[in-house]
Amino acid sequence: MSNVTELSRGQINGRDTITIELIEADETPAVIIIRWPAKATVLHLRRFPAAATDTTARVLAAAVVKLAQIRRDQKL
Repeated sequence: MSNVTELSRGQINGRDTITIELIEADETPAVIIIRWPAKATVLHLRRFPAAATDTTARVLAAAVVKLAQIRRDQKL
């Protein structure tokens, strides 16, 4: 049985979302899955730097923080 924990989710532009999940299964090691949009994301050249840095960095950082909290709580 797999346990799926959403670590973070965020929009990378006005429409597309990435999701970061922790997958824990009894028979395999835990893994992180980054779910990117099913379709390509099209951005205007002026919007690309913000989408590439600010938004995605914020989503990834939130996932790192939540994973650290999960690890801390499991050790208690």
